[in-house]
Amino acid sequence: MAARQSAKTPKAATSARGGRALRRQGEATRAKLLAAAEPALAESGWHATRVDDVVRLAGVSHGTFYLYFANKEDLFRALAERCADDATELAASLGRVDPGPEGQAALRAWVSEFLNFYRRNGVVIRAWAENQVGDRKLARLGTTSFGRISSTLQASMIEGSAEPSREVELRAAALLAMLERFAYVVTSRDLGLDHESIVDNLALVAHRGFFRRTQ
Repeated sequence: MAARQSAKTPKAATSARGGRALRRQGEATRAKLLAAAEPALAESGWHATRVDDVVRLAGVSHGTFYLYFANKEDLFRALAERCADDATELAASLGRVDPGPEGQAALRAWVSEFLNFYRRNGVVIRAWAENQVGDRKLARLGTTSFGRISSTLQASMIEGSAEPSREVELRAAALLAMLERFAYVVTSRDLGLDHESIVDNLALVAHRGFFRRTQ
């Protein structure tokens, strides 16, 4: 009996390795489709992008696409959920921003992460911002995601501020709008500026304009 079990072990091990290899291959193919969706959406927009565009850029067949996604909406849902997860992490990474040099340094690090977040998720963010998404659940996901970031900015401003909470809320919304629009500009065209210079100047403007609290 023991001999028979021992004889089967190599086959079981080979099967397990084969299963892991297939899973890795599947994950790689799914990631390739998601990566291909980004330039397709950037070039054509949400409504004009077709599954044909995605499979062409990914270098896979239509049959392969439908192994992983039911349709274009399902593909976008995966991108949107990834963006929402990134937004949650981004929102959690900013604490109080003091009006002095330490606060500016903390804000600068966060602004750098915001720009990286936008580079990874710009096509999804633009689809949300331009109200291109017909699925109400996905649209709410966008509202919730940016609501978390706005709440984080508001919390970073509110301690020590003599302004009413409504005023701070409006300031946070204005700062987020400025960051989002600026991120769109610097990630959609070549301005001849490097990332560090962009972050230095954006953080300086944001800190001086939004974090000098009145007593």
